[in-house]
Amino acid sequence: MGYRLVRGIVRLLLWLFYRRIDVVGRDHIPPAGPVVVTPNHHNALVDAMLIMVTCPRPIRVLAKSTLFRHPLIAPFLWLMQGVPVYRRIDAGNDPRRNEEMFDAVVAALRAGGMVLIFPEGRSQPQPIVLPLRTGVARIVLETEGAAARTGERGGVTILPVGLAYYEPGIFRSASVVVKFGAPLPTADALALARREPAQAVRLLTDRLHEAIRAQMVEAEDQHTLDLLVALEHAWWEEAARRGEPAGPPDPARSLAWRQEVARGAAALAVTEPDRVNDVRRRLEHYRARLDEVGITSEQLGRPYTVKLVTRYIGENLLWLALGLPLALWGIVCHAAPYWLTGVAARMLGTTAEEEGTDKMAAGAVLHPLLWIAEGWIVWRLAGARALVVFAVLLVPSGLLALAWRERLGEVARQARAFFRFLGDRDLHRSLMRERQALVEEVRSLAARVPTMAPPASGRAPGGADAR
Repeated sequence: MGYRLVRGIVRLLLWLFYRRIDVVGRDHIPPAGPVVVTPNHHNALVDAMLIMVTCPRPIRVLAKSTLFRHPLIAPFLWLMQGVPVYRRIDAGNDPRRNEEMFDAVVAALRAGGMVLIFPEGRSQPQPIVLPLRTGVARIVLETEGAAARTGERGGVTILPVGLAYYEPGIFRSASVVVKFGAPLPTADALALARREPAQAVRLLTDRLHEAIRAQMVEAEDQHTLDLLVALEHAWWEEAARRGEPAGPPDPARSLAWRQEVARGAAALAVTEPDRVNDVRRRLEHYRARLDEVGITSEQLGRPYTVKLVTRYIGENLLWLALGLPLALWGIVCHAAPYWLTGVAARMLGTTAEEEGTDKMAAGAVLHPLLWIAEGWIVWRLAGARALVVFAVLLVPSGLLALAWRERLGEVARQARAFFRFLGDRDLHRSLMRERQALVEEVRSLAARVPTMAPPASGRAPGGADAR
């Protein structure tokens, strides 16, 4: 019951905070039996929240013991029966207590449950996989060994997962791709464990490290990943302009595209560092110009005719006008909770990887408390009927306020772009030429990577099929 309650709250928080959540490889999740889910760890507790809502089965979460003393997060961990991990790097912890954690996880697996473990042992904001701890391998080998000694059926599945974020800490701009990989082969490690247990642990740990890397996009920092997304949009828009039979990619193809380009760029950084740095500089400049104008790469190339602009303005002004009364009410009701959530996140000493976690945790606590306070004020000032109206409109007005605010921002950006293009008739053509030259240079560089085939119609750099 506690798990279902927390999962429902988490699902709502992620839906509100993230602009988009894509899931790839969900068919790799076993419908039954013991499973250890092992993602990379870049976004603090949000990583665990994403696994919870994308896995159809209940899952036991391992979390550092300090979170069980966190004023906002601890209640949720206790409700969902989380398992504390006592790390040496955390002050006041006794790592010997990890025997309790180890026993609890083995028991959960032997009962056929699903367990979430972050094998890196800590969260960090850079999109790379740190050297893994050996805990996952030792837990799986111990569980299988115990099952063999008692004649029970083992079959623990290790499921590698990759999490690829875009602007992870920014409300309503953040997006993420969750990729579940194929289960990790373990038969040879289990056989080896009977003779050389330490070697079996190392074999399984190294294999898991490579499997997690294969599910995600590795880069030197989050800014590089954001640039990669901008490059991808430019690539597909140019492909469409050329008339190539490859529409915008689905999440699986998009992730494969970014992986291939990231790996190719890493290889070229050794052999052709100057050209790679030049592409990065040009991409940053192109992205900055789009932001300054107020359009996206997808919008570049669309005609700004009088008829199109007039219709766009008319439709959006009508929508904004009709939604204004309820949206304003939603803004009034949610302004204080929204502002105080940001204040609380800053007071908690938010780091780059904890920003999204702290904002959602603070919001989950502060919004209901302040809604109750606002409801009490409405009741005292206007009576019970007004309180009923307030309660009925609270959620719809909040959702409409979000949509209204996003629509207003989009209209403002489009208006800025229109007047910029009107004042500088060559600006649109200049941006188009810049995008075309940028993509041509990437195509040329792709042919220089030994393991990458030159991009052809319908194919992404590195030979990833885009059809």
